[in-house]
Amino acid sequence: MEFFEQWLVFLADLLKAAGVPKEHLQVSALGVTYAVVVIIVLLIVLSLFLLRGKKAEPELGEIELDRIDQKSVAEAEAEAEAEAEAEAEAEAEPVSLFARLKVGLAKTQSSLVGRVDNLLRGKSSIDEELLEDLEEILITADLGMQTTQRLISELEIRRGRGQLENPEQLRTALKEGLEQLLQLEKQSLDVESANPYVIMVVGVNGVGKTTTIGKLSRQLTKQGKKVVLGAGDTFRAAAAEQLAIWGERAGVDVIRHQEGADPGAVAFDAAKAAVARKADVLILDTAGRLHTKINLMEELKKLRRILDREIPGAPHETLLILDATTGQNALSQARLFNEAVDINGIALTKLDGTAKGGIVVAIAAELKLPVRFVGIGEGVDDLRPFDPAMFVEALFEK
Repeated sequence: MEFFEQWLVFLADLLKAAGVPKEHLQVSALGVTYAVVVIIVLLIVLSLFLLRGKKAEPELGEIELDRIDQKSVAEAEAEAEAEAEAEAEAEAEPVSLFARLKVGLAKTQSSLVGRVDNLLRGKSSIDEELLEDLEEILITADLGMQTTQRLISELEIRRGRGQLENPEQLRTALKEGLEQLLQLEKQSLDVESANPYVIMVVGVNGVGKTTTIGKLSRQLTKQGKKVVLGAGDTFRAAAAEQLAIWGERAGVDVIRHQEGADPGAVAFDAAKAAVARKADVLILDTAGRLHTKINLMEELKKLRRILDREIPGAPHETLLILDATTGQNALSQARLFNEAVDINGIALTKLDGTAKGGIVVAIAAELKLPVRFVGIGEGVDDLRPFDPAMFVEALFEK
Protein backbone atom coordinates (compact mmCIF):
# COMPACT_ATOMS: atom_id res chain seq x y z
CA MET A 1 0.00 0.00 0.00
CA GLU A 2 2.91 2.32 0.86
CA PHE A 3 4.45 1.47 -2.52
CA PHE A 4 1.23 2.39 -4.28
CA GLU A 5 1.09 5.78 -2.50
CA GLN A 6 4.72 6.48 -3.39
CA TRP A 7 3.94 5.51 -6.98
CA LEU A 8 1.05 7.97 -7.13
CA VAL A 9 3.24 10.75 -5.65
CA PHE A 10 5.89 9.98 -8.26
CA LEU A 11 3.34 10.16 -11.08
CA ALA A 12 1.83 13.37 -9.69
CA ASP A 13 5.28 15.04 -9.74
CA LEU A 14 5.79 13.92 -13.36
CA LEU A 15 2.37 15.13 -14.42
CA LYS A 16 2.85 18.48 -12.57
CA ALA A 17 6.13 18.97 -14.40
CA ALA A 18 4.26 18.15 -17.63
CA GLY A 19 1.86 21.04 -16.95
CA VAL A 20 -1.18 19.17 -15.58
CA PRO A 21 -3.26 21.47 -13.31
CA LYS A 22 -2.95 20.84 -9.55
CA GLU A 23 -6.63 19.92 -9.09
CA HIS A 24 -6.37 17.12 -11.74
CA LEU A 25 -3.11 15.53 -10.58
CA GLN A 26 -4.62 12.75 -8.42
CA VAL A 27 -7.18 11.64 -11.02
CA SER A 28 -4.61 11.71 -13.80
CA ALA A 29 -2.17 9.68 -11.74
CA LEU A 30 -4.82 6.99 -11.14
CA GLY A 31 -5.72 6.93 -14.85
CA VAL A 32 -2.13 6.48 -15.90
CA THR A 33 -1.72 3.71 -13.35
CA TYR A 34 -4.76 1.88 -14.70
CA ALA A 35 -3.49 2.15 -18.27
CA VAL A 36 -0.09 0.79 -17.33
CA VAL A 37 -1.63 -2.19 -15.50
CA VAL A 38 -3.84 -3.05 -18.50
CA ILE A 39 -0.88 -2.89 -20.90
CA ILE A 40 1.21 -5.14 -18.65
CA VAL A 41 -1.60 -7.74 -18.39
CA LEU A 42 -2.10 -7.78 -22.16
CA LEU A 43 1.63 -8.27 -22.76
CA ILE A 44 1.71 -11.18 -20.32
CA VAL A 45 -1.29 -12.87 -21.96
CA LEU A 46 0.19 -12.42 -25.44
CA SER A 47 3.55 -13.83 -24.33
CA LEU A 48 1.91 -16.92 -22.83
CA PHE A 49 -0.14 -17.50 -26.01
CA LEU A 50 2.91 -17.28 -28.30
CA LEU A 51 4.95 -19.54 -26.04
CA ARG A 52 2.23 -22.20 -25.97
CA GLY A 53 1.80 -22.12 -29.75
CA LYS A 54 5.50 -22.57 -30.34
CA LYS A 55 5.66 -25.61 -28.07
CA ALA A 56 2.65 -27.24 -29.81
CA GLU A 57 3.87 -26.62 -33.39
CA PRO A 58 5.46 -29.77 -34.94
CA GLU A 59 8.24 -29.62 -37.43
CA LEU A 60 7.41 -29.67 -41.16
CA GLY A 61 8.68 -33.20 -41.60
CA GLU A 62 6.42 -34.47 -38.84
CA ILE A 63 3.40 -32.85 -40.52
CA GLU A 64 4.15 -34.42 -43.90
CA LEU A 65 4.73 -37.85 -42.38
CA ASP A 66 1.47 -37.59 -40.47
CA ARG A 67 -0.40 -36.63 -43.62
CA ILE A 68 1.14 -39.51 -45.56
CA ASP A 69 0.25 -41.96 -42.79
CA GLN A 70 -3.33 -40.70 -42.68
CA LYS A 71 -3.61 -40.89 -46.48
CA SER A 72 -2.24 -44.44 -46.55
CA VAL A 73 -4.64 -45.55 -43.85
CA ALA A 74 -7.60 -43.88 -45.61
CA GLU A 75 -6.70 -45.47 -48.95
CA ALA A 76 -6.28 -48.89 -47.38
CA GLU A 77 -9.61 -48.58 -45.60
CA ALA A 78 -11.32 -47.43 -48.81
CA GLU A 79 -9.87 -50.34 -50.81
CA ALA A 80 -10.88 -52.84 -48.13
CA GLU A 81 -14.36 -51.38 -47.98
CA ALA A 82 -14.70 -51.51 -51.79
CA GLU A 83 -13.57 -55.15 -51.86
CA ALA A 84 -16.02 -56.04 -49.09
CA GLU A 85 -18.87 -54.33 -50.95
CA ALA A 86 -17.96 -56.12 -54.19
CA GLU A 87 -17.90 -59.48 -52.42
CA ALA A 88 -21.21 -58.72 -50.74
CA GLU A 89 -22.78 -57.73 -54.06
CA ALA A 90 -21.45 -60.85 -55.75
CA GLU A 91 -22.85 -63.03 -52.98
CA ALA A 92 -26.15 -61.17 -52.85
CA GLU A 93 -26.79 -61.04 -56.62
CA PRO A 94 -28.46 -64.48 -56.94
CA VAL A 95 -30.58 -63.70 -53.90
CA SER A 96 -31.60 -60.32 -55.29
CA LEU A 97 -32.55 -61.86 -58.65
CA PHE A 98 -34.64 -64.45 -56.87
CA ALA A 99 -36.20 -61.79 -54.66
CA ARG A 100 -37.12 -59.64 -57.67
CA LEU A 101 -38.59 -62.66 -59.44
CA LYS A 102 -40.60 -63.59 -56.38
CA VAL A 103 -42.01 -60.07 -56.12
CA GLY A 104 -42.79 -60.09 -59.84
CA LEU A 105 -44.65 -63.38 -59.51
CA ALA A 106 -46.59 -62.37 -56.40
CA LYS A 107 -49.95 -62.20 -58.20
CA THR A 108 -49.40 -65.51 -59.99
CA GLN A 109 -48.24 -67.13 -56.76
CA SER A 110 -51.40 -66.01 -55.01
CA SER A 111 -53.61 -67.17 -57.88
CA LEU A 112 -51.94 -70.54 -58.33
CA VAL A 113 -49.92 -71.79 -55.37
CA GLY A 114 -51.86 -69.76 -52.82
CA ARG A 115 -55.12 -71.40 -53.91
CA VAL A 116 -53.47 -74.81 -53.95
CA ASP A 117 -52.24 -74.31 -50.39
CA ASN A 118 -55.73 -73.22 -49.31
CA LEU A 119 -57.14 -76.34 -50.93
CA LEU A 120 -54.67 -78.59 -49.12
CA ARG A 121 -54.97 -76.89 -45.74
CA GLY A 122 -56.57 -79.20 -43.20
CA LYS A 123 -56.54 -82.23 -45.52
CA SER A 124 -55.11 -85.47 -44.23
CA SER A 125 -55.37 -87.57 -47.40
CA ILE A 126 -55.52 -87.18 -51.18
CA ASP A 127 -58.77 -88.33 -52.82
CA GLU A 128 -60.43 -88.02 -56.22
CA GLU A 129 -62.48 -84.99 -55.22
CA LEU A 130 -59.39 -83.08 -54.11
CA LEU A 131 -57.68 -83.77 -57.46
CA GLU A 132 -60.76 -82.48 -59.29
CA ASP A 133 -60.62 -79.25 -57.28
CA LEU A 134 -56.91 -78.98 -58.04
CA GLU A 135 -57.64 -79.41 -61.75
CA GLU A 136 -60.02 -76.47 -61.68
CA ILE A 137 -57.40 -74.28 -59.98
CA LEU A 138 -54.77 -75.13 -62.59
CA ILE A 139 -57.10 -74.41 -65.51
CA THR A 140 -58.22 -71.06 -64.13
CA ALA A 141 -54.56 -70.15 -63.47
CA ASP A 142 -54.05 -70.28 -67.26
CA LEU A 143 -52.04 -73.47 -67.43
CA GLY A 144 -54.44 -74.55 -70.15
CA MET A 145 -56.59 -77.67 -70.48
CA GLN A 146 -53.97 -79.83 -72.17
CA THR A 147 -51.20 -79.02 -69.68
CA THR A 148 -53.52 -79.37 -66.69
CA GLN A 149 -54.77 -82.79 -67.78
CA ARG A 150 -51.19 -83.94 -68.24
CA LEU A 151 -50.25 -82.84 -64.71
CA ILE A 152 -53.37 -84.35 -63.13
CA SER A 153 -52.78 -87.66 -64.92
CA GLU A 154 -49.25 -87.86 -63.52
CA LEU A 155 -50.56 -87.06 -60.03
CA GLU A 156 -53.20 -89.79 -60.32
CA ILE A 157 -50.52 -92.30 -61.33
CA ARG A 158 -48.47 -91.37 -58.27
CA ARG A 159 -51.52 -91.64 -56.04
CA GLY A 160 -52.21 -95.11 -57.43
CA ARG A 161 -48.67 -96.10 -56.53
CA GLY A 162 -49.11 -94.85 -52.98
CA GLN A 163 -46.70 -91.95 -53.52
CA LEU A 164 -49.26 -89.24 -52.63
CA GLU A 165 -50.43 -89.94 -49.12
CA ASN A 166 -50.51 -86.39 -47.72
CA PRO A 167 -50.84 -82.78 -48.89
CA GLU A 168 -47.12 -82.03 -48.65
CA GLN A 169 -46.31 -84.89 -51.02
CA LEU A 170 -48.91 -83.58 -53.47
CA ARG A 171 -47.47 -80.07 -53.30
CA THR A 172 -43.96 -81.39 -53.94
CA ALA A 173 -45.16 -83.56 -56.84
CA LEU A 174 -46.94 -80.60 -58.45
CA LYS A 175 -43.83 -78.46 -58.12
CA GLU A 176 -41.66 -81.15 -59.70
CA GLY A 177 -44.17 -81.67 -62.52
CA LEU A 178 -44.24 -77.98 -63.43
CA GLU A 179 -40.46 -77.70 -63.41
CA GLN A 180 -40.14 -80.82 -65.56
CA LEU A 181 -42.49 -79.36 -68.18
CA LEU A 182 -40.49 -76.13 -68.31
CA GLN A 183 -37.09 -77.81 -68.38
CA LEU A 184 -37.98 -79.81 -71.52
CA GLU A 185 -37.57 -76.76 -73.73
CA LYS A 186 -35.02 -74.79 -71.70
CA GLN A 187 -32.74 -72.90 -74.08
CA SER A 188 -30.97 -69.58 -74.27
CA LEU A 189 -29.86 -67.33 -77.11
CA ASP A 190 -26.55 -68.36 -78.64
CA VAL A 191 -25.44 -65.09 -80.21
CA GLU A 192 -21.98 -66.54 -80.78
CA SER A 193 -23.28 -69.04 -83.35
CA ALA A 194 -23.39 -66.52 -86.21
CA ASN A 195 -21.83 -63.18 -87.10
CA PRO A 196 -23.88 -61.12 -87.24
CA TYR A 197 -26.49 -62.99 -85.25
CA VAL A 198 -29.89 -61.81 -86.50
CA ILE A 199 -32.95 -61.61 -84.24
CA MET A 200 -36.28 -60.79 -85.85
CA VAL A 201 -38.76 -59.65 -83.21
CA VAL A 202 -42.46 -60.24 -83.89
CA GLY A 203 -45.72 -59.80 -82.02
CA VAL A 204 -48.93 -57.79 -82.06
CA ASN A 205 -49.00 -54.12 -81.13
CA GLY A 206 -49.02 -53.28 -77.46
CA VAL A 207 -47.18 -56.31 -76.11
CA GLY A 208 -43.92 -54.44 -75.54
CA LYS A 209 -41.83 -55.31 -78.61
CA THR A 210 -39.91 -52.05 -78.81
CA THR A 211 -39.25 -51.89 -75.07
CA THR A 212 -38.04 -55.50 -75.05
CA ILE A 213 -35.70 -54.76 -77.97
CA GLY A 214 -34.33 -51.76 -76.11
CA LYS A 215 -33.70 -53.68 -72.91
CA LEU A 216 -32.16 -56.61 -74.78
CA SER A 217 -29.83 -54.32 -76.74
CA ARG A 218 -28.70 -52.68 -73.48
CA GLN A 219 -27.91 -56.07 -71.98
CA LEU A 220 -26.00 -57.20 -75.07
CA THR A 221 -23.90 -54.03 -75.19
CA LYS A 222 -23.04 -54.52 -71.51
CA GLN A 223 -21.71 -57.93 -72.55
CA GLY A 224 -19.41 -56.21 -75.04
CA LYS A 225 -21.48 -56.96 -78.14
CA LYS A 226 -21.82 -54.48 -81.00
CA VAL A 227 -25.52 -54.19 -81.79
CA VAL A 228 -27.43 -52.67 -84.70
CA LEU A 229 -31.20 -52.11 -84.52
CA GLY A 230 -33.55 -52.06 -87.50
CA ALA A 231 -36.77 -50.03 -87.14
CA GLY A 232 -38.91 -52.32 -89.30
CA ASP A 233 -42.22 -51.24 -87.77
CA THR A 234 -42.83 -48.37 -90.21
CA PHE A 235 -46.62 -48.40 -89.85
CA ARG A 236 -47.11 -47.59 -86.18
CA ALA A 237 -46.84 -43.90 -85.42
CA ALA A 238 -43.63 -42.97 -83.59
CA ALA A 239 -42.41 -46.59 -83.47
CA ALA A 240 -39.10 -45.66 -85.12
CA GLU A 241 -38.69 -42.65 -82.81
CA GLN A 242 -39.26 -44.84 -79.76
CA LEU A 243 -36.67 -47.34 -80.97
CA ALA A 244 -34.23 -44.50 -81.70
CA ILE A 245 -34.53 -43.34 -78.08
CA TRP A 246 -33.69 -46.82 -76.83
CA GLY A 247 -30.82 -46.98 -79.32
CA GLU A 248 -29.40 -43.74 -77.95
CA ARG A 249 -29.66 -45.03 -74.37
CA ALA A 250 -27.89 -48.26 -75.29
CA GLY A 251 -25.32 -46.56 -77.52
CA VAL A 252 -26.24 -48.59 -80.61
CA ASP A 253 -26.93 -47.65 -84.24
CA VAL A 254 -30.54 -47.59 -85.43
CA ILE A 255 -31.40 -48.02 -89.11
CA ARG A 256 -34.71 -46.32 -89.87
CA HIS A 257 -36.81 -44.96 -92.74
CA GLN A 258 -39.71 -42.55 -92.86
CA GLU A 259 -43.06 -43.56 -91.42
CA GLY A 260 -45.03 -45.65 -93.91
CA ALA A 261 -41.93 -46.83 -95.78
CA ASP A 262 -41.52 -50.40 -97.00
CA PRO A 263 -40.41 -52.61 -94.05
CA GLY A 264 -38.50 -54.77 -96.55
CA ALA A 265 -36.30 -51.79 -97.44
CA VAL A 266 -35.52 -51.27 -93.77
CA ALA A 267 -34.64 -54.95 -93.35
CA PHE A 268 -32.36 -54.76 -96.41
CA ASP A 269 -30.54 -51.63 -95.21
CA ALA A 270 -30.26 -52.95 -91.65
CA ALA A 271 -28.69 -56.20 -92.87
CA LYS A 272 -26.24 -54.31 -95.07
CA ALA A 273 -25.32 -51.98 -92.21
CA ALA A 274 -24.82 -54.84 -89.74
CA VAL A 275 -22.39 -56.56 -92.12
CA ALA A 276 -20.57 -53.35 -93.09
CA ARG A 277 -20.18 -52.21 -89.48
CA LYS A 278 -19.15 -55.69 -88.33
CA ALA A 279 -21.91 -55.89 -85.76
CA ASP A 280 -22.23 -58.93 -83.52
CA VAL A 281 -26.02 -58.77 -83.34
CA LEU A 282 -28.75 -57.30 -85.54
CA ILE A 283 -32.19 -56.93 -83.97
CA LEU A 284 -35.04 -56.13 -86.37
CA ASP A 285 -38.30 -54.72 -85.07
CA THR A 286 -41.42 -55.57 -87.10
CA ALA A 287 -45.00 -54.39 -87.39
CA GLY A 288 -47.71 -55.84 -85.20
CA ARG A 289 -50.44 -54.56 -87.47
CA LEU A 290 -50.48 -53.18 -91.02
CA HIS A 291 -52.49 -50.18 -92.19
CA THR A 292 -52.90 -51.69 -95.65
CA LYS A 293 -54.57 -54.75 -97.09
CA ILE A 294 -51.31 -56.67 -97.00
CA ASN A 295 -51.52 -59.68 -94.72
CA LEU A 296 -49.25 -59.29 -91.68
CA MET A 297 -47.94 -62.85 -91.77
CA GLU A 298 -47.09 -62.59 -95.47
CA GLU A 299 -45.16 -59.39 -94.76
CA LEU A 300 -43.19 -61.15 -92.03
CA LYS A 301 -42.38 -64.02 -94.40
CA LYS A 302 -41.07 -61.47 -96.90
CA LEU A 303 -38.79 -59.95 -94.26
CA ARG A 304 -37.41 -63.39 -93.45
CA ARG A 305 -36.59 -63.95 -97.13
CA ILE A 306 -34.81 -60.58 -97.41
CA LEU A 307 -32.73 -61.23 -94.30
CA ASP A 308 -31.79 -64.72 -95.49
CA ARG A 309 -30.77 -63.34 -98.88
CA GLU A 310 -28.44 -60.74 -97.37
CA ILE A 311 -27.18 -62.83 -94.43
CA PRO A 312 -27.45 -66.56 -95.22
CA GLY A 313 -29.27 -68.41 -92.45
CA ALA A 314 -30.88 -65.27 -91.04
CA PRO A 315 -32.91 -64.71 -89.03
CA HIS A 316 -31.17 -67.02 -86.59
CA GLU A 317 -33.83 -66.27 -83.99
CA THR A 318 -37.45 -65.27 -84.53
CA LEU A 319 -38.45 -64.02 -81.10
CA LEU A 320 -42.16 -63.69 -80.35
CA ILE A 321 -43.12 -61.12 -77.72
CA LEU A 322 -46.26 -61.96 -75.73
CA ASP A 323 -48.12 -60.03 -73.05
CA ALA A 324 -48.60 -62.28 -70.01
CA THR A 325 -51.67 -60.33 -68.90
CA THR A 326 -53.62 -61.66 -71.90
CA GLY A 327 -53.48 -65.25 -70.60
CA GLN A 328 -54.85 -67.83 -73.03
CA ASN A 329 -55.02 -65.19 -75.77
CA ALA A 330 -51.22 -65.12 -75.68
CA LEU A 331 -51.23 -68.86 -76.33
CA SER A 332 -53.47 -68.33 -79.38
CA GLN A 333 -51.14 -65.63 -80.71
CA ALA A 334 -48.18 -67.94 -80.29
CA ARG A 335 -49.91 -70.64 -82.34
CA LEU A 336 -50.72 -68.26 -85.20
CA PHE A 337 -47.26 -66.70 -85.40
CA ASN A 338 -45.56 -70.08 -85.10
CA GLU A 339 -47.56 -71.46 -88.02
CA ALA A 340 -46.61 -68.48 -90.19
CA VAL A 341 -42.97 -67.73 -89.43
CA ASP A 342 -41.54 -70.59 -87.33
CA ILE A 343 -40.98 -69.05 -83.92
CA ASN A 344 -37.75 -70.01 -82.14
CA GLY A 345 -38.45 -68.54 -78.73
CA ILE A 346 -40.77 -66.48 -76.57
CA ALA A 347 -40.28 -63.35 -74.47
CA LEU A 348 -43.13 -62.97 -72.00
CA THR A 349 -43.62 -59.38 -70.83
CA LYS A 350 -45.58 -57.82 -67.95
CA LEU A 351 -45.37 -60.96 -65.83
CA ASP A 352 -45.25 -58.80 -62.72
CA GLY A 353 -48.66 -57.28 -63.46
CA THR A 354 -50.74 -60.41 -63.84
CA ALA A 355 -52.09 -63.44 -62.02
CA LYS A 356 -51.90 -65.39 -65.29
CA GLY A 357 -48.23 -66.35 -65.09
CA GLY A 358 -49.23 -69.97 -65.54
CA ILE A 359 -49.28 -69.23 -69.26
CA VAL A 360 -45.50 -69.74 -69.18
CA VAL A 361 -46.08 -73.43 -68.51
CA ALA A 362 -48.80 -73.71 -71.15
CA ILE A 363 -46.59 -72.20 -73.86
CA ALA A 364 -43.65 -74.45 -73.04
CA ALA A 365 -45.72 -77.61 -72.69
CA GLU A 366 -48.23 -77.22 -75.52
CA LEU A 367 -46.21 -75.44 -78.21
CA LYS A 368 -42.80 -76.87 -77.35
CA LEU A 369 -41.38 -73.35 -77.59
CA PRO A 370 -38.68 -72.20 -75.18
CA VAL A 371 -39.37 -69.13 -73.07
CA ARG A 372 -36.19 -67.09 -73.50
CA PHE A 373 -37.00 -64.03 -71.41
CA VAL A 374 -39.55 -62.87 -68.86
CA GLY A 375 -40.32 -59.28 -67.93
CA ILE A 376 -40.78 -58.82 -64.19
CA GLY A 377 -40.61 -55.03 -63.91
CA GLU A 378 -39.97 -51.72 -65.64
CA GLY A 379 -36.20 -51.59 -65.16
CA VAL A 380 -33.67 -52.54 -67.83
CA ASP A 381 -32.45 -55.45 -65.71
CA ASP A 382 -36.00 -56.68 -65.13
CA LEU A 383 -35.99 -58.42 -68.52
CA ARG A 384 -34.49 -61.67 -67.27
CA PRO A 385 -33.30 -64.80 -69.09
CA PHE A 386 -35.86 -67.41 -68.11
CA ASP A 387 -34.70 -69.92 -65.49
CA PRO A 388 -37.30 -72.69 -65.01
CA ALA A 389 -35.93 -73.87 -61.67
CA MET A 390 -35.85 -70.35 -60.23
CA PHE A 391 -39.32 -69.62 -61.65
CA VAL A 392 -40.91 -72.63 -59.96
CA GLU A 393 -38.97 -72.11 -56.73
CA ALA A 394 -40.19 -68.50 -56.55
CA LEU A 395 -43.77 -69.67 -57.05
CA PHE A 396 -43.69 -72.38 -54.41
CA GLU A 397 -41.55 -70.79 -51.72
CA LYS A 398 -43.61 -70.50 -48.56
